[in-house]
Amino acid sequence: LQAIITLEYVLTDEESEDNDVIAERGSSIMLLSLAAQFALENGQQIVAEKALEYLAQRSEDQEQVLTATKCLIHLVFPKIAEMPESEDKMKEMDRLLTCLNRAFVKLSQPYGEEAFSLESRANEAQWFRKMAWNLAVQSDKDPVIMREFFILSYKMSQLCPSDKVILIARKTCLLMAVAVDLEQGRKAPTTFEQTMFLSRALEEIHKCNEIWNLLKQAGDFSNDSCEKLLLLYEFEVRAKLNDPSLESFLEPVWELPHLECKTFETIAIIAMETPAHYPSIALKALKKALLLYKKEESIDISQYSKCMHNLINLSVPDGASSIELCPLEEVWGFFEDALSHIIRTKDYPEMEILWLMIKSWNTGVLMFSKSKYVSAEKWCGLALRFLDHLTSFKGSYETQMNMLYSQLVEALNSNKGPVFHEHGYWSKTD
Repeated sequence: LQAIITLEYVLTDEESEDNDVIAERGSSIMLLSLAAQFALENGQQIVAEKALEYLAQRSEDQEQVLTATKCLIHLVFPKIAEMPESEDKMKEMDRLLTCLNRAFVKLSQPYGEEAFSLESRANEAQWFRKMAWNLAVQSDKDPVIMREFFILSYKMSQLCPSDKVILIARKTCLLMAVAVDLEQGRKAPTTFEQTMFLSRALEEIHKCNEIWNLLKQAGDFSNDSCEKLLLLYEFEVRAKLNDPSLESFLEPVWELPHLECKTFETIAIIAMETPAHYPSIALKALKKALLLYKKEESIDISQYSKCMHNLINLSVPDGASSIELCPLEEVWGFFEDALSHIIRTKDYPEMEILWLMIKSWNTGVLMFSKSKYVSAEKWCGLALRFLDHLTSFKGSYETQMNMLYSQLVEALNSNKGPVFHEHGYWSKTD
């Protein structure tokens, strides 16, 4: 093993173009090749691995690099598959990644015989593409390394004929790379790093879109979620990069017929995730989602109630001194819509009914504080309608709310002074 390491040192130290040095380098490469062969024949796996690794990294011969890398992967891959997550496993992955990248460089170079090159290169690339994919799967606990293997698999696939199988493989590799880059961007400690990761993700998204368009021409992919993922990924990147063309990017999205409620809800979440802040987009997305829920033959009342909660909370944020994002009349319609579903079903979550009651009551208190007394009575009256549908929580609120509401009505009728003070507001959790 020490002799192998010494040979590698000789190779790395030889930078001169001197003929004697070049000859010595050739001898060292030949010795490494013989050492690898001897070690393999005699069951000395550690020595064989080291010799093959150095050979793959230092040889200039195309076939020698590819053969050494293949042999090394055959030796190391079964071992990696059995290894627990550890620093040793990471080191094994790193050296295979280095050798595979070197193999890609060699594969990208033209072969001597042009007639032989395309078929031979495609066959070699197919093997390396699959191995890079398998190594990516083995690296699922280390997203950064996993991304490197998927990108390498994608690069290898570009040396293969672009049939349907290869196009699907390229698409999947890029989707996985985008997912990792997005996550890295979310966690980036600096704006510079975040921009770097997100910009790289956007480039991968554009490449993936091109592949996806080719695939759609080749067959039926109606059950494939690729288009939806690409849409959400690109929206997130553009939103976090504060892209001025974000609104125009979304214009055709609102009209797409096949998007689900969950997709629009995800758009709403992304629109409000730091550093993005697009409340008008979030509001429009939630309205779209709510409309789709209501069109379902059998409405999922749990999901509907969550969507309604988010829509109202966005329209009338807690502590808001004015109704800015959405006209109050439209917000009233949201509450009425929720109430109509509460009346029709017994499955509406009670915590959501309680939240709607408190939200409408506090809106009434807000209106009163702005001297909009008729509106205040209207909103507080709406809160009492929600109160009627509470069960376990009803006793905690009924007496005080009815008393305060009666005082409000009496004050309005007799033009008395304020009814609500600080105790008029109810606290709540979103």
